[in-house]
Amino acid sequence: MGNQKQKWTVEEEEALKAGVAKHGPGKWKAILVDPEFASKLDNRSNVDLKDKWRNMGAGFGRTSISISKANESIDHAVITKNRNESSPPQSPKDVKNVQKYSAMIFEAISSLKDPSGSDLGAIVGFIEQRYEVPPNFRRQMSLRLRRLVLQGKLVKVLQRFKIKDASLGTKATSKQKDIKPNPPEESSSSIYRETVKEAAILAAKLIAEAEYNELMEAEAVQELERVSQLAEDAEMRLSLYQEMTQQCFLGGQVFLG
Repeated sequence: MGNQKQKWTVEEEEALKAGVAKHGPGKWKAILVDPEFASKLDNRSNVDLKDKWRNMGAGFGRTSISISKANESIDHAVITKNRNESSPPQSPKDVKNVQKYSAMIFEAISSLKDPSGSDLGAIVGFIEQRYEVPPNFRRQMSLRLRRLVLQGKLVKVLQRFKIKDASLGTKATSKQKDIKPNPPEESSSSIYRETVKEAAILAAKLIAEAEYNELMEAEAVQELERVSQLAEDAEMRLSLYQEMTQQCFLGGQVFLG
């Protein structure tokens, strides 16, 4: 039985973090019965783990997370622009710190230039040629593609993915290439002011997108916890039904409360 009044120890918190990393959030029953964590969490219940995990996640400010994500996105934009296609693969650490899966997907679709869109295999193959990826990378790419479609950033047609309004952007770019006015000479100070202004606008946009993505992830975690709880309830009911059936088969009596 869980003891809500007993203060959590550092060992219990570390066991909870490791259990969520192994089984996923919401799999509280699986974490408690796992021999790796059972001895450290023997005084805790499903509700204890659920409440503690929620409290551990509530201490982080949304603004700091959003700014961090915006800085990572800006770093990625600079690196993508300056990186040569023939450069050697980056290490997993570089991919974790700089590259985001969404940016990899947009880069792959833009580089493949398939008018009908690119399928999962083509996107994963493109990324694997340029980066070192984890073993479960294909599954992570599938989940990220579905999320980008739900967010309206990608369009899915017959198992192929295209960047939304990519054709319109191509036409606009071609028209701009045809018109080449002579730019007026600008002083270094005015160019610097324009650069700072554009950087501020880009940072604000990235922060807004990061906050939206964070909200979507939080809602997804809540939904996962709800589904996991329903699954645990169904499992308990099934176990009870099997036990009743076995007793009836052996000639025993079953009393319903």
